[in-house]
Amino acid sequence: MNWTLEVIPVPVTDMDRAKEFYAGKAGFRVDLDDEVAPGMRIIQLTPEGSRCSIAMLQGMPAAPGMQQMAPGTLQGLQLCVTDIEAARAELLGRGVEVSVIRHVGDDGWEEGKGGTWNSFMSFQDPDGNGWVVQEAPSELSER
Repeated sequence: MNWTLEVIPVPVTDMDRAKEFYAGKAGFRVDLDDEVAPGMRIIQLTPEGSRCSIAMLQGMPAAPGMQQMAPGTLQGLQLCVTDIEAARAELLGRGVEVSVIRHVGDDGWEEGKGGTWNSFMSFQDPDGNGWVVQEAPSELSER
């Protein structure tokens, strides 16, 4: 049986502001923006080339046994790209504040690209949810 990770909830305070950030600045595709029941809205977006989406929920109760996450508490979601410098330039060009490219060196984080699988940058959405972008040596379909 395959267990595929398909949707990750991202807690935000303002759905429209978050939609503008993820679609307008980060370049995610809007898959759904719908009121699924009175007062319950879902916006689902997918990064280009990904099979996993994010979902922002408003007015939805937590699933049984789950806790609500506060906006800005989701940290470390990771995207992979094959050209981190081009990805950084694209995000900057879209108005996203993104860190410099870093790698893990002998003494911790150091500026600049590292070897295979060792180049990273990061950014945050307007609520402070944190994302990491890692350079991969090839497209997912080729790994």
